[in-house]
Amino acid sequence: MGRRVRRKLGNGEAPNAAVDCSYVDESSSLEERNDVDWTALPGDTVIHLFSCLNYRDRASLSSTCRSWRALGKSPCLWQYLDLRSQKCNVSAAAALSSQCRHLKKLRFHGPESAEAVLRLRAKNLLELSGDCCRKMNDATLSMLVAKHESLQSLVLGPDYCEKISSEAIRVIALCCPKLRRLRLSGIHEVDASAINSLAKNCSDLADLGLIDCRTVDETSLGNISSLRFLSVAGTSNIKWNLVVHPWSKLQHLAGLDVSRTDVTPVVASRIFSSSPSLKVSCALNCPLLEADAAFASSSKNHRGGSKKVVVLAVFTDILRGVASLLDESTRNAFLEGRRKGTKVVQDGEMLNWIEWMICGSLLRVSESNPPGLLDNFWLNQGTNLLLGFMQSPQEEVQERAATTLATFVVIDDENASIDTGRAEAVMRDGGIRLLLDLARSWREGLQIEAAKAIANLSVNANVAKAVAEEGGIAVLVNLSKSANKSVAEEAAGGLWNLSVGEDHKYAIAEAGGLKALVEIIYKWSSSGGGEGVLERAAGALANLAADDKCSTEIGAIGGVGSLVSLARGCKVEGVQEQAARALANLTAHGDSNNNNAIVGLEEGALEALVQLTSSQHDGVKQEAAGALWNLSFDDRNREAIAAARGVEALVALAQSCSDASPGLQERAAGALWGLSVSESNSIAIGREGGVAALITLAKSLSEDVHETAAGALWNLAFNPGNALRILEEGGVRALVQLCSSSASKMARFMSALALTYIFDGR
Repeated sequence: MGRRVRRKLGNGEAPNAAVDCSYVDESSSLEERNDVDWTALPGDTVIHLFSCLNYRDRASLSSTCRSWRALGKSPCLWQYLDLRSQKCNVSAAAALSSQCRHLKKLRFHGPESAEAVLRLRAKNLLELSGDCCRKMNDATLSMLVAKHESLQSLVLGPDYCEKISSEAIRVIALCCPKLRRLRLSGIHEVDASAINSLAKNCSDLADLGLIDCRTVDETSLGNISSLRFLSVAGTSNIKWNLVVHPWSKLQHLAGLDVSRTDVTPVVASRIFSSSPSLKVSCALNCPLLEADAAFASSSKNHRGGSKKVVVLAVFTDILRGVASLLDESTRNAFLEGRRKGTKVVQDGEMLNWIEWMICGSLLRVSESNPPGLLDNFWLNQGTNLLLGFMQSPQEEVQERAATTLATFVVIDDENASIDTGRAEAVMRDGGIRLLLDLARSWREGLQIEAAKAIANLSVNANVAKAVAEEGGIAVLVNLSKSANKSVAEEAAGGLWNLSVGEDHKYAIAEAGGLKALVEIIYKWSSSGGGEGVLERAAGALANLAADDKCSTEIGAIGGVGSLVSLARGCKVEGVQEQAARALANLTAHGDSNNNNAIVGLEEGALEALVQLTSSQHDGVKQEAAGALWNLSFDDRNREAIAAARGVEALVALAQSCSDASPGLQERAAGALWGLSVSESNSIAIGREGGVAALITLAKSLSEDVHETAAGALWNLAFNPGNALRILEEGGVRALVQLCSSSASKMARFMSALALTYIFDGR
């Protein structure tokens, strides 16, 4: 976003485990405190401690002594592995392989990690899940499943798996006969041969999702007789007139997801009435169903045709529908259905499936975010659904819910514009506390998505206040120190948006945010691909530097050096712009601190800012010129800027920005105004053609530009040569026009002064 912009238990944790939080006097001696000998802790206590840590911290703690190293390899700690946030290459996988013999569940990111997974030797792997698999091909996927024949669950998505074909699905069917769940997203074509291979070889396949696929052989799906749950959400080109008979042969089918398809009311009703066991159908964002008033009316009573089927759609009460499946009257069916326990174990499977499918469709809908189309749905039940999903026992659902919250509030990402009604609905229904709970999790995937949602929501001032009141600033500062770049990036983005509010600047400083942000820049500036976290950290520092006290502290803790290093060394325009803006704000406090002198003395600072005025990006040029304008109030800086060829650069900028934004025009003229206090600089500005450029800017429609251009011309008029140039370039007419018509009293005053010095008889 732009610049203006109940505690969960860890794996194996006892619900009633007590924690000794007795007070320790840090000033007492070691003997007086009687410190715990950590190496003497019982093994199960250490294992419980390990279970509450992420993999990186677990590895660090394991290295402290021999006994803890052995405990760190306990099989119960290596049942689940999430490699998405790690740089998992072949060598890293080989180092982990000795600990992965008992691995049951694995999540990975992208085809590169998929190839490394092959080195883990996780022969007993039951669940495999991957995202960002757009570049994964048949060969990689085939090798992956061939090495893990015990797989019961394989999920790839929500990104489109465009390079995976039916051939890979046939390999999955042959290599993984124990498969119970298969969910694939964005495959170009799933033909009859692939589906029939699944039907023949995977006799336990109960959950099949062919989501957002281009084409699927719809009739052959009826051959997978073991199916309980089927999703074709988002899949196009389905011949709906052909599906009723083959799908009616699915004797165990309890859940059907046709969300985001063009299924017709007639076909939907026929499917509902002909399927012997169908209980629920997800039908979110199905235009033809939503447009049929009769179908919508019958579905509100949870009926489809002559057979009772719960329809979960935009036009139905989804929570009420789920509650009816469980014979519950609660409005929070997903939570209460688990807390009270269900009569049939399969109901829990159904809840999991419904959550996963609905959350996935809500994410897809939020990404397209059609304006106005679903406003009532999001406000009336969509937000409540997402907040409920954030409390799901399924980590994937929690993540997707947080991602959807981060996405559905955004109207215009470039201009940091969000939907006020949706943002405040999240806040009003307790969403901020839930997001902060997820952000406190040790799982980095949850941290990333929760921090992203908090950052986007915090563009709204009321939400930002709620985040601060709920302790969110401390949470974000803590996350910004993460060794995971994505976590640090989203946390810094949250601090960036929160730092817009004047009330939050001091709170961020009090929480150690200034130091954390400066350290982020030093930490990530030397690593490839760190542009996102650097831009957000610099943007947050820029906002904070606008406060006098924060500005002083940033200068005192080495913030100037970090920002100058970005301005000098980074070639990414977003980072350059925020670094220059931060330097401009640091130097905007006059004599209240010595940042002006500190920046001027920082090696390469002035040269870097001068260089940035020739950027191809207007935002970079504007902020660099603004920083030079502020710096030019210091006598030494004024001459140093000129020595760094700042006069030539700023004149060139003024000459080129007559059609640019008023902000850029104002700062270009302002920087020349500041430099022109020096007589030698004034002469140089005239010689380089600055007079004509400033006269052109004086004709701007912006009164702010009037002031800076008139101020610069006033200073230049002290020199007889420049006074003559003003006459020759038609400056008198421009200044007279300002005197008589500018809305700015200051511009009128300085124009009059300039005219006075032009005609003072010299």
